[in-house]
Amino acid sequence: MWPSSPAVHLAHEWQVTSSRLSLSTPARIQWIILFLIPYVLFIFLGGIPRFFLEIALGQFMKAGSINVWNIAPLFKGLGYASMVIVFFCNTYYIMVLAWGFYYFIKSFNSTLPWSTCDNPWNTENCIETFRHDDCQNGTIGNSTFGNLTCEELADGRSPIIEFWENKVLNISDGLDEPGVINWELMLCLMAVWVMVYFCVWKGVKSTGKIVYVTATFPYVVLIILLVRGVTLPGAYDGIMYYVKPDWSKLGEAQVWIDAGTQIFFSYAIGLGALTALGSYNRFNNDCYKDAFVLAFINSGTSFFSGFVVFSILGFMASEQGVDISKVAESGPGLAFIAYPKAVSMMPVAPVWAALFFIMLLLLGLDSQFVGVEGFVTGILDLFPGKYYMRYQREIAVAICCLLCFIIDLSMVTQGGMYVFQLFDYYSASGMTLLWQAFWECVVVAWVYGADRFMDDIARMIGYRPFPWIKWCWSFITPCVCMGIFLFHLLNYKPLTYNNVYVYPWWGEVIGWCLALSSMLCIPVSLVYKLAGAKGTFRERWENLTKPVWGAHHLEYMAPDTDIKSLASLSPGTEENKVIIFESVM
Repeated sequence: MWPSSPAVHLAHEWQVTSSRLSLSTPARIQWIILFLIPYVLFIFLGGIPRFFLEIALGQFMKAGSINVWNIAPLFKGLGYASMVIVFFCNTYYIMVLAWGFYYFIKSFNSTLPWSTCDNPWNTENCIETFRHDDCQNGTIGNSTFGNLTCEELADGRSPIIEFWENKVLNISDGLDEPGVINWELMLCLMAVWVMVYFCVWKGVKSTGKIVYVTATFPYVVLIILLVRGVTLPGAYDGIMYYVKPDWSKLGEAQVWIDAGTQIFFSYAIGLGALTALGSYNRFNNDCYKDAFVLAFINSGTSFFSGFVVFSILGFMASEQGVDISKVAESGPGLAFIAYPKAVSMMPVAPVWAALFFIMLLLLGLDSQFVGVEGFVTGILDLFPGKYYMRYQREIAVAICCLLCFIIDLSMVTQGGMYVFQLFDYYSASGMTLLWQAFWECVVVAWVYGADRFMDDIARMIGYRPFPWIKWCWSFITPCVCMGIFLFHLLNYKPLTYNNVYVYPWWGEVIGWCLALSSMLCIPVSLVYKLAGAKGTFRERWENLTKPVWGAHHLEYMAPDTDIKSLASLSPGTEENKVIIFESVM
């Protein structure tokens, strides 16, 4: 997810804790433990049921995100919508990896380039150190700053911010000023896409072996960072800030909306990637158990990562003499401003910087694998077996990566951050994913039939899931999705950058075009199919909602078929389970 995702993100939790774990403003991070109440509730009412639905649907239909809707062909627009969303996610999410790779390379310096003010990109307002508790009686006098008032020092800029905005982004004044391409960033982007290509081009077997390393190594780094974090001054205060609840916030609607939105982001719901990966499972794989295990690993990792993040934030607050809410950034700035600032204060700073950014890179690559795999699987499913050609998959992956790279060139320009935010805010936003999730539940539960699909699952795994899964698909989850969707729509605010730059009207039009390009796939496809069919409306509906079965279904539906014998229908390996795990990491 978005992204997403893309993944949940272990190192990416640095971003998730502030921006996706709810909190639109830094001061609100304080009630994350309180936030766990609606968060856990939504896990069982929306997260796990939807997560299980997508994996089970892919496993049952043995198809990617488009052909999986042969279960109700009239609603095949759902597949096209998910393909559009995951394509946009693949396009813009990789910029996080490009930035992380750039920082990783820059970490191999004896002095981190973002820790000093004597670089070509720094301005005269750059200030390396400033502690608020030193600001007494309105003045500070020292050899570095001279006799400057606190008000004047407030206008100073950190070298970390100047490195991010002036060096990495070299940001222009607006969306209408694209400027020139940052060739260093472009090379990093190219390198990351090459990594993605050679990890995905052979399919889930090769990718599965790679993610055994990329899935476990970040946990090692995370534990190392936690051990280091809790030994720093101020770490205790940071952790207490993390776990101290503010019960009065539980009555705010925004808390519940944020919790529900976070679940859909972190579980990669609505992207079609889970469906594509589920299609590689054995037909009788126990995907019901897998859904619970992966969901708990997902959310448990998020919670654990919070201790790493806030131990570092507590250290930063202690060093600067300010409240923790003052050092917690949100959005991309959390990973590329707050953490670089933290490591610059540590002994042997380059080592900690390199550890963090290699972890961010590995986790981002995992998420990108899943997105590209889901997109390519959906595309290849459109071509019947008789059109198979040698190196078909390798060519499809190459075209996907190349096309995304060309679009990404707009994001490595001086105005690239404005383009990135457009994609992030609209193309794979909460509204598009919630819209997708709502219709998927409606189609499976009410068009195909919830009881019917529960029977199919029982035939696959050997037993029926607990009835609350069916109730969630039929009533609770669609209501949750539509409720949060309407809340987002009614509380829509124009996109801004750093709460200062307001996007022009034509920028918002582009953003809404990105959002509607996926959302309209569903109604447009439905109307087109109904209009092109023959007969009365009832006859058209019955014909277009009749499932199109595959060869494995014919054997599955045969009388007296032994469930155990269905294992041979689709040879599966453990690698696909690892990749599904990565879809939520």
